[in-house]
Amino acid sequence: MDLNANITIKWDVMEFHDDVYTALVTIYNNQLYRHVERPGWKLGWAWEKDQVIWNMWGAEATEQGNCSKFKGDIPHCCEKEPVIIDLLPDTPYNQQEKNCSKGGVLSSMTQDPTNSAASFRLVVGNAISNGGSLSMPTNFSLGVPGYTCGPPVSVRPTKFPEDKGRRWSQAISTWNITCAYSQFRAVMGPTCCVSLSSFYNSTIIPCPRCSCSCQGSMSTTKCVMPNESPSLLRMPQDENDAIAPVVTCTRHMCPIRVHWHVKLSYKEYWRVKVTVTNFNHVKNYSEWNLVVQHPNLKSVTQVFSFNYKPLHQYGPVNDTGMFWGIDHYNNMLLQSGELGNVQTEILLRKDPGLFTFNEGWAFPRKISFSGDECVMPPPDAYPSLPNASPSHFLSISSPSIGFSLLFLFLILVS
Repeated sequence: MDLNANITIKWDVMEFHDDVYTALVTIYNNQLYRHVERPGWKLGWAWEKDQVIWNMWGAEATEQGNCSKFKGDIPHCCEKEPVIIDLLPDTPYNQQEKNCSKGGVLSSMTQDPTNSAASFRLVVGNAISNGGSLSMPTNFSLGVPGYTCGPPVSVRPTKFPEDKGRRWSQAISTWNITCAYSQFRAVMGPTCCVSLSSFYNSTIIPCPRCSCSCQGSMSTTKCVMPNESPSLLRMPQDENDAIAPVVTCTRHMCPIRVHWHVKLSYKEYWRVKVTVTNFNHVKNYSEWNLVVQHPNLKSVTQVFSFNYKPLHQYGPVNDTGMFWGIDHYNNMLLQSGELGNVQTEILLRKDPGLFTFNEGWAFPRKISFSGDECVMPPPDAYPSLPNASPSHFLSISSPSIGFSLLFLFLILVS
């Protein structure tokens, strides 16, 4: 659902004299809805020969390495395969570079484009290769599960505006490295699932059994019985290390469940309630998002409690949209418990030429949570209309009329 999804690393050589050059390295997250969360990126590469990093701004190498052959000034890093990490937000300004000090976190292009890039500057010594040309490192890695980086590709030198755009300077040379994501390489299995229900059918379609793993299997995720708290949680020694999920014991065994409920049908509109539940006891999901594929999303009228933006991927086709939380309200999906869910309602206008509740039309074709695709129930299990019911079943002209009818019904029953 994201045609141009990748992370691009741009390596701009800004100054070059003798055997030393200065490079500006920028990491761009070009993905519309997948972000890089903590512990963040850890950019790695391999030098062609004996290059060293004399100095850095905006990032730092995790290891200095063996610099014993240098006397006097000691390089910042002498590793053959250095690993570079972002600085923390409280880093002194004289050590920072533009778009740094975020702890390695990169937002998606849709949610927060201003925080979707990171950059740092480094001074490289022993920069000339055996052929007499400037040497570029190889074997780049992003240090984030699921990403694979290609080789450096020489491109047109980057231009930089000066004097409020009246003059443009440019890099001596520029290389691009493209890193692509694969969910199959990132995790052993799915990480979320979808359940369905509707006002016109009393059956609730749960997540498929063993959507993410199975209880009792040797490789299953650790789980906690419902209404119980984990007795002992082993937290990582380093706060930047990934935490293995500990989920509530369910039939689906997923950390995240998305429930899509067709709530009401009016004469010209219909309403959906979407609930995202966190079953993970050891993780809060910050800057989470949902990407939904549904043919009626082109007629979204109002979204309550979430942000929404359509993702136009195939020209005039508008069947994919992205939902995410509102800052300081529900952009943090808390760990499993009473507060471990976020929800919204969506009001959509009916398309007279296409709209019908038959054949599961009211349910999404695909849902992703924070960039990973969720397991959907099989299409033949979707809630169906009662026998001999028209597609406009229980349609009401307005929300107020619907509530009035419901109130009248309750009086008659009582």
